[in-house]
Amino acid sequence: MDMSGNIAGRMGRWSARHRKTAVLGWLAFVVLAVVLGGMLQRGERTGSETEVGAPARAAEILDRNGWEEPASEMVLVQRADDVAQGAADAALTDVVAALAAQPDVENLTSPLDGAPLTSPDGRSALVTFDIRGDPDTAEERIEPIQDAVAAVAADHDDVLVEQFGGTSAELALGDVLEDDFTRAELLSIPITLAVLLLAFGAIVAAVLPLVFALSAFAGAVGLLGFTSQIWGVDDSAQIVMLLIGLAVGVDYSLFYLKREREERARGAGPVDALDIAAATSGRSILISGITVVVAMAGMFLTGFAVFSGIGSATILVVATSVLGSLTVLPALMSWLGDKVEKGRLPVIGRRAAGPGRFWPAVLRVVLRRPLVAAVVAGGALVALAAPALTMDLRNEAVTDLPQDVPVIQTYERIAEAFPGGASPAEVVIEADDVTAPQVQAAIADLREQALATGRMNEPVEVETNEAGTVAVVSVPLDGDGEDQASRDALAALEDDVVPATVGALDGATVVVSGETASGVAFERLMAERTPWVFAFVLVLAFVLLLVSFRSVVIAATAIVLNLLSVAAAYGALVLVFQEGWGADLIGLDQTGGIVNWIPLFLFVILFGLSMDYHVFILSRIREARDRGRSTRDAVTSGITSSAGVVTSAAVIMVFVFLTFVTLSLTSLKQMGIGLALAVLLDATVVRAVLLPAVMQLLGERNWYLPRWLEWLPTLRHEAAPAPVVLPTQADGRRDEEVPVLAARD
Repeated sequence: MDMSGNIAGRMGRWSARHRKTAVLGWLAFVVLAVVLGGMLQRGERTGSETEVGAPARAAEILDRNGWEEPASEMVLVQRADDVAQGAADAALTDVVAALAAQPDVENLTSPLDGAPLTSPDGRSALVTFDIRGDPDTAEERIEPIQDAVAAVAADHDDVLVEQFGGTSAELALGDVLEDDFTRAELLSIPITLAVLLLAFGAIVAAVLPLVFALSAFAGAVGLLGFTSQIWGVDDSAQIVMLLIGLAVGVDYSLFYLKREREERARGAGPVDALDIAAATSGRSILISGITVVVAMAGMFLTGFAVFSGIGSATILVVATSVLGSLTVLPALMSWLGDKVEKGRLPVIGRRAAGPGRFWPAVLRVVLRRPLVAAVVAGGALVALAAPALTMDLRNEAVTDLPQDVPVIQTYERIAEAFPGGASPAEVVIEADDVTAPQVQAAIADLREQALATGRMNEPVEVETNEAGTVAVVSVPLDGDGEDQASRDALAALEDDVVPATVGALDGATVVVSGETASGVAFERLMAERTPWVFAFVLVLAFVLLLVSFRSVVIAATAIVLNLLSVAAAYGALVLVFQEGWGADLIGLDQTGGIVNWIPLFLFVILFGLSMDYHVFILSRIREARDRGRSTRDAVTSGITSSAGVVTSAAVIMVFVFLTFVTLSLTSLKQMGIGLALAVLLDATVVRAVLLPAVMQLLGERNWYLPRWLEWLPTLRHEAAPAPVVLPTQADGRRDEEVPVLAARD
């Protein structure tokens, strides 16, 4: 087999013949990546990188002036209607005394000092304070403070005494994310192994893809230590990285291993079977991997550091999986040889070894009535996609966090009793001297006019840095920080109050920040950048498919079918998360709109991952076509021969992505449902019905390439050779089946 133009084939063949070097080289790569990456402190995102628009500019001003936000906390003291005010006052007094006795508490403020920290109905009071020292290490000093508050709460069980703040919330939610990551590991790995056992029917063959995928993930995590110095990441990026890396790594192993086993069953010897697998499945893996990387690269166009971090993490794990698939995987398969069938399971092993009957039967019906099949399947997908037209996008909110976490419940009680108090707008003022009389007068005017609007509330607080170059005015807004009331209040602050007061100061830079401002700025960014990301991914994917298959029609068909499956996933999200269909089954506390970054994120991931199946199937179809078979026969051969491996790969992806549904964050649940359903539809309705029906209807037009594109390189999709079976020996044993290889090098 001529592999002169087949990089994947050459790499696989070299690795199979130098398996010791390939295996040891891979192990060295993984170990070095893990060790060296672990030695680097993972890069965290700065304040300006986690924001966009005006809030990002505000963060830059604060960073430039050495502003260090203290680790601020608050304690809510709240009585019920039937509890006497004296009981609440006693609890408040004890809270203040307990906090004052803590050596790491400073800047303690309460209604006992005359501060406006009592709710309008008089039932709730706030005690605010800062944790002394470096805010980045505040979690190391918060436990005694929490214990002191808890002791007061125990002594006053008739009054609600609860603590909330950035540090306490981060600790609680960090534990939740850590539990989520552990749950994802505990669920995804056994599920993957179970599906692999069903697919191969042998223990060794099932374990090999899983071990390979986990080693690729480990190596990618090590490399993440280096790339995070440029694009900071957080724990959520590693969760996405694990699940996508596991799905992709196992899929690539399945493609390779199944093809090698298929060629062995056809009569090829061990060496030749690996050569064929490297030249065919190896090339499909390379094209598929490049497509995923190209799609994920679209994340960098968003201009949002969080997306860039997740994009870089996903690209790393996919690229590492592709590299391993082309090097260490064929080396391991060469080393194991037919021992890969060791540990064959009874019943399951026999079933896994035999050809399936379901998909060939479906395919016969589809090719007999392609127009009917295309109309029915396409109509079903369009009907499922239709609800996406009513998609209501919204910012990720506190309601998307696990509602059974006590600190979240406390936050919601504070937001209800003190509108805007838990997440006020922040007016950042930079000037040569913010303590100058004219600046202070403007700040006083700001406070007066803000309260006069009726949309902003007390307490309006002012903080300055030691150098006197920056002042931050906190202005509580009406509403809960996310609703329309908060947006209207923010608009009044930005458009009316600030320009008439501090915004009129000569030589001063004034920017409005805060959670509400961040949400509005992020919405604008998504609306501006999403079309560019879509265009980038679609154009590059089209070009890649065009070069790979030398057909405008094939490339365009793949793009349209992928868009259809993504649109169907969007529609399903609306039905579940807006309309509430099956919400109880996935543990959804409440319905609402779709988190505004989910559609973009799903599009990028799904468009890359769904190409796995299309590239693999189209490669098998093109193989048959290159052997001179008709379009109908090529479609039948390609889809039938790939049915088993694609079904197994899809089942693994679906179950792995469904583990997202068990996680705590609503956004991750939405991601899991969208990914799982789109992969399921793509591997069944699109792959087994719509694709063959459309190709049958198009006939020879599938292979259309304009003359002006004839200069494109020809990437031949090597066909599997037909085996030559030698005569049977006298003892009934057959000599080795030797495949006839064209142009052996």
